[in-house]
Amino acid sequence: MNVRGFHGSQGVGALFDDIYLLAGRRTPFGKYCGALSTLSPTDLGIHAARAAIAAAGVEAGAIDQTVVANIGQASADAFFLPRHIGLYAGASEASPALLLQRICGSGLELLGHAGEQLALGKAALALAVGTETMSRFPLASYGARQGFPLGRPEFIDLLWQALDDTAAVPMGRTADVLAARMGLTRAEVDAFALASQQRCAAARARDWFAAELAPVPAQGTFTGAGLKPRAFRCKDKAGLAADEHPRATTAEALAALPSVFSADGPTTAGSASGIVDGAAALLLASGAFVRAHGLHPLGRLRGHVAVGVEPGCMGIGPVPAIRTLLAQAGLQQRDIAGYEINEAFAAQCLGVCRALELDPARVNVNGGAIAIGHPLAATGVRLASTLLRTLHDRDGELGIAAACVGGGQGVAVLVQRC
Repeated sequence: MNVRGFHGSQGVGALFDDIYLLAGRRTPFGKYCGALSTLSPTDLGIHAARAAIAAAGVEAGAIDQTVVANIGQASADAFFLPRHIGLYAGASEASPALLLQRICGSGLELLGHAGEQLALGKAALALAVGTETMSRFPLASYGARQGFPLGRPEFIDLLWQALDDTAAVPMGRTADVLAARMGLTRAEVDAFALASQQRCAAARARDWFAAELAPVPAQGTFTGAGLKPRAFRCKDKAGLAADEHPRATTAEALAALPSVFSADGPTTAGSASGIVDGAAALLLASGAFVRAHGLHPLGRLRGHVAVGVEPGCMGIGPVPAIRTLLAQAGLQQRDIAGYEINEAFAAQCLGVCRALELDPARVNVNGGAIAIGHPLAATGVRLASTLLRTLHDRDGELGIAAACVGGGQGVAVLVQRC
């Protein structure tokens, strides 16, 4: 049997025996209102998908299902986003497409869902794409169709409002809550943020990210049989070949920044994940497909899990997710060679590491979202791709990618290097 599902008070998920991650590619992540801000998430997703398909060495027409994650509807054709990504990436008309959403955990959820479809025999080859143009999140007027009181038009900034869990507290404040519970100091949080930037800088200096990037040209047009052409143009006339958000900083510069979400909390603009635009894609396949086509996968998908946690301390989500995944797989923490844990906030990620007693030398070794940025739906796909490449570099076998989720959830996937 290729899949074993589980559920209960400790979470829901599945373990897999013969599911493979072929290859992944992502766009560089563009800074807020930067080079990629003029592209729709559909266009970013198409670009990443085409690059991943080429890297995997498979025919796009063999894709049985396309699964896509996108949180912010950032173009007028957003309803068609998953279908358009699949078609313009080269999937056949008969191949369906689906949109999934688990907020910040959506990219990891994609992999779990695709794995289940493959294990159940509902696909042999699946395309998973996470995409986000956060710079294009709209100003919204939900009551405009019903009319406004005279002189009182109502608009909201959807990007800002989306960061506020109306059932609990704003996302950033949950990091401060976790910091207080874990006894984390401002200096420790700033040091974690600095390490993220420094690790990312070191990886960029040796051109480590080049193998996962699909540079975006200044302009271009996507075409397909029977489809209208889709033209795009970057805001930057040079296009974008490298991540745009990483920056040089110092401990002194970070210490000088004011708290953002609570008067005495440690979270600042320098210790929060970057608001960025970008997309990431992975091809997944059944073992039978891999063997029939003589492919050389990047790794295996061994399992995934989703759990619920307290909304007001949502950042702790990866802790029970990782514990449940290890328990279900019959593994110990010492069996895991590397972790990619989304750095929604430095206090949040550091709190997770402390709670699990993780060795910092095995977590986000090439930097994380504080440096690279966090394009909500794309992050999980990036985490998994980066993790597998890191395992190859370090000769590690097993790795876990995990993320906290606004509203009080945690997700994690277990992968194995091939």
